[in-house]
Amino acid sequence: MIKSNFSIYRLLEQFFLKPDHILKLKAGSVLFQEKDSVEYVYLLLSGTVALGRVHMRGKDFILKILDNSEMIVEYQLFQHNPHYQFYGKTLSDSEILPIKREQFEEFIMNDPNAMNAFISWLSTSYLKAQMKCQDLIMNGKKGGLYSILIRLCNTYGVMTEDGILIDLPLTHQELANLTFGTREVIQRALKELREKDVISYDQQKFTIKKIKYLKEEVDCQNCPFEICGVN
Repeated sequence: MIKSNFSIYRLLEQFFLKPDHILKLKAGSVLFQEKDSVEYVYLLLSGTVALGRVHMRGKDFILKILDNSEMIVEYQLFQHNPHYQFYGKTLSDSEILPIKREQFEEFIMNDPNAMNAFISWLSTSYLKAQMKCQDLIMNGKKGGLYSILIRLCNTYGVMTEDGILIDLPLTHQELANLTFGTREVIQRALKELREKDVISYDQQKFTIKKIKYLKEEVDCQNCPFEICGVN
């Protein structure tokens, strides 16, 4: 995703980054659990982090997948004793900078540039969430899958001779978690796409051969990459 040089991430990085404060985490490490008291916000320096919720019946929903140079702020700001709304766990080996919640909020409140950059970040995050809801509500489970594949291309896509490689290992179950569907429904839809030679799947990575097909099926509006992603 293209990021402005004048961003809240960069401002926080410049102000708080110290080599001895960086956490090096293995894939599968838990940063925080849903309903934990908030101690930190995080800068994702490298690696991949999933944010999600687990339904009371055990169904896992992945709401976002963040890659390097992202900020993780998943709570109600400026509240007394806030709690995380989602869980956060690493999908790959990652380097993360924790910033104390109180220090983060004080920095935002006292630096006008930081406040402006943070508001811009929040507005973009709001638009992303609205667009995801629209896609899932208007297009159903199959269309929701197509939308997620397009978003994955925008966030992790690499052009190859065969099409757009989504350079992020994903199991069918993880893809189902991203689309709020079941693995069985997603597997059937993916089989149909493979039979139409729209996608291929090798070593847990998807290649989108016919992105135009997916976009036409969901009436894609070709939104900017910073709006249309899984982050």
